[in-house]
Amino acid sequence: MDLEGVIRSHPTKKDSWKTVLTLAYQSLGVVYGDLSTSPLYVYRSTFAEDIHLSETNEEIYGVLSFVFWTITLVPLFKYVFIVLRANDNGEGGTFALYSLLCRHARVSSLPNCQLADEELSEYTKDGIESNKRNIGWRLKLTLEKYRVLQRLLLVLALIGTCMVIGDGVLTPTISVFSAVSGMEFPFPKEQHRYVEVPVACIILVFLFALQHYGTHRVGFLFAPIVITWLLCISAIGVYNIFRWNPYVYQALSPYYMYKFLKKTQSKGWMSLGGILLCITGSEAMFADLGHFSQLSIKIAFTCIVYPSLILAYMGQAAYISKNQNNGKVHPIGFYVSVPDKIRWPVLVIAILAAVVGSQAIITGTFSIIKQCSALGCFPRVKLVHTSSKKHGQIYNPEINWTLMLLCLAVTIGFRDTKRMGNAAGLAIITGMLVTTCLMSLVIVLCWNRSIFLAISFIFFFGSIEALYFSASLIKFREGAWVPIALSFIFIIVMYVWHYGTLKKYEFDVQNKVSINWLLGLGPGLGIVRVKGIGLIHTELVSGIPAIFSHFVTNLPAFHQVVVFLCIKSVPVPHVRPDERFLVGRVGPKEYRLYRCIARYGYRDIQKDDNEFEKDLVCSIAEFIRSERPAACVVGTEDMENGEKLTVVGTSSSNLEGIRLCEDDGSISEMVGASELREIKPLEMPKKRVRFVVPESPQIDMDARQELRELMEAREAGLAFIMGHSYVRAKKGSSLMKKIVINFGYDFLRRNFREPTFSLSIPYASTLEVGMIYYV
Repeated sequence: MDLEGVIRSHPTKKDSWKTVLTLAYQSLGVVYGDLSTSPLYVYRSTFAEDIHLSETNEEIYGVLSFVFWTITLVPLFKYVFIVLRANDNGEGGTFALYSLLCRHARVSSLPNCQLADEELSEYTKDGIESNKRNIGWRLKLTLEKYRVLQRLLLVLALIGTCMVIGDGVLTPTISVFSAVSGMEFPFPKEQHRYVEVPVACIILVFLFALQHYGTHRVGFLFAPIVITWLLCISAIGVYNIFRWNPYVYQALSPYYMYKFLKKTQSKGWMSLGGILLCITGSEAMFADLGHFSQLSIKIAFTCIVYPSLILAYMGQAAYISKNQNNGKVHPIGFYVSVPDKIRWPVLVIAILAAVVGSQAIITGTFSIIKQCSALGCFPRVKLVHTSSKKHGQIYNPEINWTLMLLCLAVTIGFRDTKRMGNAAGLAIITGMLVTTCLMSLVIVLCWNRSIFLAISFIFFFGSIEALYFSASLIKFREGAWVPIALSFIFIIVMYVWHYGTLKKYEFDVQNKVSINWLLGLGPGLGIVRVKGIGLIHTELVSGIPAIFSHFVTNLPAFHQVVVFLCIKSVPVPHVRPDERFLVGRVGPKEYRLYRCIARYGYRDIQKDDNEFEKDLVCSIAEFIRSERPAACVVGTEDMENGEKLTVVGTSSSNLEGIRLCEDDGSISEMVGASELREIKPLEMPKKRVRFVVPESPQIDMDARQELRELMEAREAGLAFIMGHSYVRAKKGSSLMKKIVINFGYDFLRRNFREPTFSLSIPYASTLEVGMIYYV
């Protein structure tokens, strides 16, 4: 499964209008499923605060005014016009903003960054002029100088991420529960909960059980379902406006917000937690930007989603303003405004739309956990790629079933929209506050704009969001404790894992072996060199890991070709295949020791093991072929402790480079004018390997011999030497550090996955070397 070839590229030329409109259509099913179902529960959650409606309709007009201006200011002005511009090479989300800041201010949480990473194609940044009078420059120096500020920035990004994960629990719950609430009409008021809760639980179990099949088989239905739902609610809204109150448009005046708060006072302020739900899913416009484009998302929202939502809310308000007594029989909500003749068809469409919206947030949760893991902020989890054609469709079994259990617990525990809305509202507004804070830093550090513009941005939008945040936080005992508890658990897991990983890497750096020790052993390393490739996995990007010296000093033999492999993440969304590997030598040429660094972006997906092994061997062979004595190799190079590292792409991206052919001994002749078999093996083992070398300048004899040895080593087999580390706090450490390292990090390390590239390796090819790390 070669997923690199389907990674979305961002061409410099503008997309055609046909492409833009197609993306806009597709975005309706992926991005706006959650936002479009918000009319199901906004009014119901808002009027759950015992707000009594008067004949003047000031209460319902005030709520409609709040809804209109909230949708206009936050999703439309903030996200569509401003935040979407702060993309990281076309990717959006909390980690995209954090990645931008890491590159512009050197505050990355990744310990093994290199100067060569800054020469990646997507590592673009507009440098701030080094002027002491420039506030942006001084802010940059301050962030780089104080470690505590870097940690606060990381914690801020993790809080936003944890709230998104919490949203992955609460949004499916309230969306599905609100959709099935239309079943309450045939039942008495006291009995409808006994119907709604089981039906909602059955739908949630069905939804999560289907996740491992992926969305590519039914994804083509998502956009039609959401479009049908938007047309449905807008048509019902227009009907209710002309049928009940054509003058409801007057409520769009902000004056009614003032009258609403003045009349309802504290109850009105607390009801803002329900009004807040009208912007549920707004963050998805930015988070899912990588799958679409700015223009397509803007067109879909401004032309379809925004007017449909406004008409839907106006229609509900028009109906409620003339039918206030119906609230005594059934709670004020969406279904009371639906005409009786079409209520059941609308119920079916609403359930389908809720499933689509829930699917989007669940998939987004999988993606953001993968990004956290790639940046060293979450333990490794199993990744299942549900589609070989569409990039980014992944499935996490452990996370999926955990989310399902949490959703069922919230549904059964709360059993009403009010407390679910309180919980979801706090998760939503906290994530938006984090985005606002990070955006203010992006304005100064990345866009080089005035500090006053950043202050204006955070003051204007931060004030709005702080108002809603206070109204949500006050309902801590009424459901708002759920996202706080979930976020607290997740952030503890994230920070413990990040702290333990960082300390482990620092131990590796401090205990790496010097090159003088290696030179003292001689070309034979003081031991017997046997045929084969020894692949030593390490987090180090330079130097010799301690695991190698530990192995060599305790065993009498080692492989004839040794590769120090480092699989690292870089603070960019994608790494192009032709920039995948950094290859160099460790020690003199005759030692046959190589270093290979495989670089992946935080949204990249690794190949399977067979393809990765072939690319790894081909990258070393291409490095040997293109190496020139005492001359620079074409491409980007990096000097790390005397090691020259050369950029080498994957075999699929370098059509003019060396290719690897493997078979079981029956080799058929290859036809090709541009291909030439330069190297032939000396023996005929059971598994035959050969390099196909393109027509190029003649390879010298030393390189030819080195390629032959590499080929013979590949034929003999490849062994993975893994470090099985036991991390312990060193003597004299504080009690808190001992708890975090000896219990927290050790528990996570034991119960989560090993490095992803080694999951499918046969146990016969794997050798674990145990070491104790005192950090």
